[in-house]
Amino acid sequence: MKLYLDPGHGGRDPGAKGNGLSEKDITLDIALRLREILLNDYEKVEVKLSRTSDITKSLLTRSNEANAWGADFYLSIHMNAADRSACGYEDFIYSGLSNSSKAAKFQKMIHDEVIKMNGLKDRGLKKANFHVLRETTMPALLTENGFISNSQDAALMKQPSWRQNVAKGHANGLAIAFQLQRNSSPVPTIPNLGTSYKIIAGSFRSLNNAKSRVADLQAKGFDALVETANISGDTWYRAQVGVYSNRKNAEQQMAHLKKSGFKDVFIIT
Repeated sequence: MKLYLDPGHGGRDPGAKGNGLSEKDITLDIALRLREILLNDYEKVEVKLSRTSDITKSLLTRSNEANAWGADFYLSIHMNAADRSACGYEDFIYSGLSNSSKAAKFQKMIHDEVIKMNGLKDRGLKKANFHVLRETTMPALLTENGFISNSQDAALMKQPSWRQNVAKGHANGLAIAFQLQRNSSPVPTIPNLGTSYKIIAGSFRSLNNAKSRVADLQAKGFDALVETANISGDTWYRAQVGVYSNRKNAEQQMAHLKKSGFKDVFIIT
């Protein structure tokens, strides 16, 4: 299965903004998590992202890229915005499609799985004349994962564990829709099993300095924790931001961290 995964907005287009958040950052984070789940947990899956960092990319470029690649499915990740009372999850297929279309069937499967994981109000399955739904040649779905303008939805968006659950819900739905088979030997995602790539966003002699860095990372939506390391007999405290089984994914996350203002980032193999 070839998935074209499109984290909405980016670069000069921040998308919706509210409660201290920008849509472009949340969509990218969820998409990167989703790619990692799919590539690690399932067989015969290819994932192409419209962007892996904070860049500007037109809708036409995205749809053309997916069409030229021959994707089997187009999934666009978004967050919603309206008045402060609006809340919940909804998703869209192209308005010109019937309820018996392949896109509609996939929509129902993915919708049901995402709702199980996100803890949001279910606003239903919908249709719209959005560019990425209309101009793509494969079945396409656009998901609106909560309202950034709603304080309760936004509070969830700030939690890395919630964003991981949203990614997992999408992955579960895709697995059902495309009958994906789980890896018989999953790619290891912890440091002591095979080759893995650990991202360190700062190394300190002071534990308090390391804790402060972790707090800064978490405030910007990154999963982070303090780990200790013994270097030449001295104890150092490091801010760890994830472990990846794929070097390229680790490098992309490192670039995302640097874009977010954390310059002293490096990878340990």
